[in-house]
Amino acid sequence: MAKLIINGGSRLEGEIAVQGAKNAALPVLAAALLTDEPVIIYNWPAISDVYHMLSILEHIGAYVGFEKDRLVIDTRRALRWEMPDKLAKEIRSSIFMMGPILARFRMARFTYPGGCEIGNRPIDLHLKGLRSLGVNVTETGGHIMCEGRRLKGGDVHLDYPSVGATENLMMAAALAPGRTVIRNAAREPEIIELQNVINQMGGDVNGAGTSTVVIEGKSRLGGFTYRCMPDRIAAGTYMMAAVVTDGKITLKNVIPEHLFAITSKIREAGAKVDIYDDAVTVTGQGRPKEMHLIETGPYPGFPTDMQAQMCTAACIAKGTSIIVESVFDNRFKHVPELQRMGANIVIKNNVAVIRGVERLHGAEVTAMDLRGGAALVLAGLCAQGVTVVDQAKIIDRGYETFESELSLLGADIKREE
Repeated sequence: MAKLIINGGSRLEGEIAVQGAKNAALPVLAAALLTDEPVIIYNWPAISDVYHMLSILEHIGAYVGFEKDRLVIDTRRALRWEMPDKLAKEIRSSIFMMGPILARFRMARFTYPGGCEIGNRPIDLHLKGLRSLGVNVTETGGHIMCEGRRLKGGDVHLDYPSVGATENLMMAAALAPGRTVIRNAAREPEIIELQNVINQMGGDVNGAGTSTVVIEGKSRLGGFTYRCMPDRIAAGTYMMAAVVTDGKITLKNVIPEHLFAITSKIREAGAKVDIYDDAVTVTGQGRPKEMHLIETGPYPGFPTDMQAQMCTAACIAKGTSIIVESVFDNRFKHVPELQRMGANIVIKNNVAVIRGVERLHGAEVTAMDLRGGAALVLAGLCAQGVTVVDQAKIIDRGYETFESELSLLGADIKREE
């Protein structure tokens, strides 16, 4: 497996353009199955999760082409409604294919999806919602069989505002006759992006960004052209790089309102944040200050995907910070690795109490999941000595040319295969 080797201590400074959003691109790629007309996507993130989704589309029978700066998808010859086990286990977001495949073929067969092991992420919300739309769901031998000949609009109440379940049900309902109402829907910006894409296809979706989404099903949808929104988690990660290295980084191609929960905590940590129309500059002000309480939650709360990176900043902050992980039950896998670097962290259930130390020291650590791996890279950037982050390909799932971007900002980092 690849590893990243970091010689810490460099102050990062400069500007970069933020990549397209992983969590917006993946459901939009799945939505290409809702039409038999061409789909064109710009600013797509060249990350391993996207390539895995494209492989799934090709397996189903779609054409995938790379033309200069755009991605072209044509699903006219898509015929298969069975998800290949090997591909599904590579990526959690393969579950996004369930709704579109059902909507198109009225049948779908899946294996349980893979991805980062960050805790219990049941798909029962997806299945319960599909049953509310008239789908017959059976689970046997690790596979899920969905028969949707009676797919129709219906009322769905999500027990938790799951992003994936909300998006899956929106796509299934887009081609289901009748009206679908999803209550307690997720409110993330990526939900609004998917609504805009479906409506561009000729669909009728309203309410995204609120807790109630209403879909009027159509008999047919057309193609679309989409420019992927900027990745708020990638932006937040680079913002934290400025904080932990006492640097100054300007991020272009951002939507500042998507970053408010992150910028609030960065300011609490003592860094300076300047916000422009489509850019953000973060300037470190020496060693970070303690962050009294960070609790993850659904949007617009603090994103769970930024918890690990904020944990790194707390490790070198003056004073004691408390982090409560309220979304996933196993998302502190980066903590033992940070402890190898000298961090003072105590975990009790879903709470981390972090007493900041003046400096971390380099060590050989392992990326256990995507965001935890990014947090270890941040730790290596501010640590004394050399840090080796093993299993670096996990980080490639969400960050496009991560080490190259950090190098442009002045980091001493290299990849070793």
